[in-house]
Amino acid sequence: MTRYFQPEQETASREQLTAWQNEGLVKTVRRVWDNVPYYRKKMEEKGLTPGDIRSIDDLHKLPFLTKDDLREAYPYGLLAEPLANCVRIHSTSGTTGRRVVAFYTQHDLDLWADCCARAIVAAGGTKEDVVQVCYGYGLFTGGSGLHDGAHRMGALTLPMSSGNTDRQIQFMTDLGSTILCCTPSYAAYLTESIYERGLRDQIKLKAGIFGAEAWTQEMRRDIEEKLGIKAYDIYGLTEISGPGVAFECEAQGGMHINEDHFIAEVIDPATGEVLGDGQKGELVFTAIDKEAFPLIRYRTKDICILNHEKCSCGRTHVRMTKPLGRSDDMLIVKGVNVFPSQIETVLMNRGYAANYQIIVDRENHSDRIEVRVEMTPEMFSDELSAVTEREKALVSDLKAMLGIYAKVKLVMPKSIERSEGKAVRVIDKRNLYQG
Repeated sequence: MTRYFQPEQETASREQLTAWQNEGLVKTVRRVWDNVPYYRKKMEEKGLTPGDIRSIDDLHKLPFLTKDDLREAYPYGLLAEPLANCVRIHSTSGTTGRRVVAFYTQHDLDLWADCCARAIVAAGGTKEDVVQVCYGYGLFTGGSGLHDGAHRMGALTLPMSSGNTDRQIQFMTDLGSTILCCTPSYAAYLTESIYERGLRDQIKLKAGIFGAEAWTQEMRRDIEEKLGIKAYDIYGLTEISGPGVAFECEAQGGMHINEDHFIAEVIDPATGEVLGDGQKGELVFTAIDKEAFPLIRYRTKDICILNHEKCSCGRTHVRMTKPLGRSDDMLIVKGVNVFPSQIETVLMNRGYAANYQIIVDRENHSDRIEVRVEMTPEMFSDELSAVTEREKALVSDLKAMLGIYAKVKLVMPKSIERSEGKAVRVIDKRNLYQG
């Protein structure tokens, strides 16, 4: 179980956190060596035994794990507990290959619930709140994680799952939901729907906990302003446990990583070299007290920066920035690195909603990129010449941001399909020409 829970108790010193991590790492390496032949072989190939790992200072010696390893070892190759001791599985979508399956003992579920409860408390949650969970349930970790976290801290929990927006808004108004948990793109869609129905004055939300996909500060400010809430980021991934690995506090100055359960590193994605505070690189996690699926040095592919300075909220856990992109999802167009978040920043600074798609294609052996953006109803009523000028302005702004030309096409309001889960922002048609 967690060592401390309420925010005012989260004052462990760096020395205490390091001691916990040292103890947890040594025990985890031994357990994995004894029970996971797949990882033991990786250690043997590097000439390592458990005796070589005495503290977190030795962490860099250990081999990495990647999603390719999880797929290769599917389904049971990384399991560190007898299957009879496991009580649940969760899984990734499998859209980019064989599914990744993660296993949980009851201890692991209790740990996960504590982490998510911390996230809700950091967002101002108490047992007096009504927490509406609109993440998907089932194999996806989002719904189950925030659901159990809300239970753990004693709040009334609405297990809505995703979809059925009419019902979501009905329960939100009838039951007075105060905390909303969903993807940021679905939060934007709910906001739009609430305004269309003229129900803004009947909404009692005070906070939103949004994760599972990338979103910009501009999108955050737009949701906060329109719903009158404070929007908090939450981070996690199925392979490590799910949402709650890290979370924002009221300072919104980065997400606190639950360091008594997870060790975070940032590495150079090309060389694997460990980087220091303030350096941008790929985030790597080691789980130090999980039983069923304790991954060691798992490469997330998320790009971020770590900050060990004490937060104004009083928490001492290291903070990670919002993911600045993914080393595998980054688009390379005409040799230039392009992140969707850059494009979203330009659009929202120009007053557009977060309803857009990026289409990358190839013509005459040359890459081309098109950004389709929904106009607001006010913009849609403009003369054609005004629409053309808006497109030209966006082309100019995108060129300044990206360094390359991107075609812009302004489209009718609501013509881009809405998402009740993770939004599909990028369509890379170049993949159709491969193989």
